[in-house]
Amino acid sequence: MGRRWIHLVLGGALLMPFFLLTSVVVPLVVDGANPFRDVGWQFVAFGGALPLAALAALLFPLLRPLEVAAVRSLCGVPAERLADGPAVSWAARRRTALWFVAHLLTGGIVSGMTLAAPPAAVLLLLLPFADPLRHTAPGVPEILHGVLGPLAGLALLALVVGTAWGAGLLLARVAPVLLGPTPTDRLAAAERRAAELASRNRLARELHDAVGHALSAVTLQAGAARRVLDTDPEFARRALAAIEETTRDAVTELDTVLGLLREEDGSDPAAPAPTLDGLQALLDRTRAAGVPVAATVEGPCAGLAPVVSREAYRIVQEGLSNALRHAGRVPVRLHLGVGEGELSIRMENPVVGAGAGESRSGAAGTGDGAAVRPAGRPGGGRGLRGIEERARLLGGAATAAERDGVWRLTARLPLTGAGTGTGAETGTGTGAETGTGEW
Repeated sequence: MGRRWIHLVLGGALLMPFFLLTSVVVPLVVDGANPFRDVGWQFVAFGGALPLAALAALLFPLLRPLEVAAVRSLCGVPAERLADGPAVSWAARRRTALWFVAHLLTGGIVSGMTLAAPPAAVLLLLLPFADPLRHTAPGVPEILHGVLGPLAGLALLALVVGTAWGAGLLLARVAPVLLGPTPTDRLAAAERRAAELASRNRLARELHDAVGHALSAVTLQAGAARRVLDTDPEFARRALAAIEETTRDAVTELDTVLGLLREEDGSDPAAPAPTLDGLQALLDRTRAAGVPVAATVEGPCAGLAPVVSREAYRIVQEGLSNALRHAGRVPVRLHLGVGEGELSIRMENPVVGAGAGESRSGAAGTGDGAAVRPAGRPGGGRGLRGIEERARLLGGAATAAERDGVWRLTARLPLTGAGTGTGAETGTGTGAETGTGEW
């Protein structure tokens, strides 16, 4: 209760500038009015100060966060029930104005009682025991000169305490209604939350695809080198060289992902994300891991919008990572086609079923997602969700499933649409300007 009392006294202090301004204006409007001496005119000035306070709350949006901080600290109202930030909309400003008037009204009453009642209560408590006080307090009825005086003093103190307690409780109940978030505030908070989640998902996809592919390739290469280290040192050296190159590229891509964080923090911009320009290097690294990849391209790929080229690269990268992690050194067929306003991606590789033996690399594997999840990898399948999210954000679609012993990943990315631009920019192609090409 003590903190709520302080909150009410703070309301009385905030009322004083408006009260003094009204006390100066009233004598200018009404002849003979003197709020500084006449109690009746003081109540008039008190009433006139409240509309001025409401006007101030309407004109100054930053008043709401100040009041919210006071209510949270002194009234014990949980922060999640109060609004965050200034009152931007007029609905929020009107609510803030009503709260400000209620705070100043109750605070002014409690502050006045706190200043006036305790001296009067002390006088009544001491009146029966001090004869000189009876002569210096001629306005006190004689009935209070006896035992009723102390009782009246205690009752007066109880009235002040009860008024402060009731007013503090009332303000604590009303605060979430008037200082709580409006529908506009809730919508803005939901939009901020959605933007934060989208940013986190974007970073998670980039990190998963960039680093996950490198780790899968390095794991396969290191395992192959370990098995033939004594029998085929030349192959082991080539595998170690491939590991070195793969990790170097992984560090570059990791720097790109960390650059996204710096860009969102307003510091250094992110390094350019890889596009289909780097597809040849990606295929070379995958082949160096012992995975034979047959890739074909149909249609002009040089004029793709940068965002389409980036997302297509990541989808292909995750598809190859899937094959590395779950199938081992099995042949992979990749087809990219541009036509009819979209870029199509199709990737196929045989599925090595659980218990069906080992792949060429000697590592048993399965498909991802709908297929049987490999032992020791609980919680997998994030890569497929990332592929679906990438395609969906561009207005396209992606599917992945196993059928007749073959794992098929397909994706369709519109060349124009949400976030893709017009496709007029150049320099992001795959290396095959037109027609059909093979790597």
